[in-house]
Amino acid sequence: MITGAHKADFADWSRGMIIIKAIRKKSIVWPVCILVLIFSSLSVLAGEILLDNYKDGLSPKWEGKSFEGTTRYEVTREDNQLCIKATSTASASGLYYKIKYNPKDYPILTWRWKVDHVLSKGDALHKDGDDYAARVYVVFPSLAFWRTKALNYIWANKLPQGQAVPNAFTSNAILVAVESGPERTGQWVEETRNVFEDYRRYFGKEPPKAGAIAIMTDTDNTGESATAWYGPIRLLSGRGR
Repeated sequence: MITGAHKADFADWSRGMIIIKAIRKKSIVWPVCILVLIFSSLSVLAGEILLDNYKDGLSPKWEGKSFEGTTRYEVTREDNQLCIKATSTASASGLYYKIKYNPKDYPILTWRWKVDHVLSKGDALHKDGDDYAARVYVVFPSLAFWRTKALNYIWANKLPQGQAVPNAFTSNAILVAVESGPERTGQWVEETRNVFEDYRRYFGKEPPKAGAIAIMTDTDNTGESATAWYGPIRLLSGRGR
């Protein structure tokens, strides 16, 4: 069974694609074959970058990665809003959007999300509880794959809101509980994070360029089920804030 670690670091280096994946016992070690890293480029420094508005379904720029079973991701309309609906039962797979950008230029990450419930067995401090009804990653790739880092913004169960801890499998991934517990389940919640400041706070230095943003609803460690909805994800320059 492939569990846990893949969610700590969400990385697939073959064919020059970068997400994150950490390694634990019984996991598959993905090939490290880095010849050329292919990323989207930002030619104009706009005030806002919208990853996907979902008006034409899921953008082909999203790519899937399965680690244990398959979480279903589909564009739907929820509460009169276009979004990605994620449905997971004892599964772990994610979607990632390759985009190379400088967090100093676009420090602000904002999104809306909703979950139907939190995972009763979820616990960010333990490997067997490393499941989350919803999470949003920002990935900071490195040519030396073991140095790849990630900020994981999670909807936690037990970890108090506002607290951040290293992932149970690797210190290269920091889990930040932007939401916690059942109080706000069943309703849309708007989130805003300063990724530049978060990276400096938790890794102790200025961030390198980001290489991807990913979403994941996973329940393979706990064996539970969860449904989440992800609204459009935006990067903001921070000008005027």
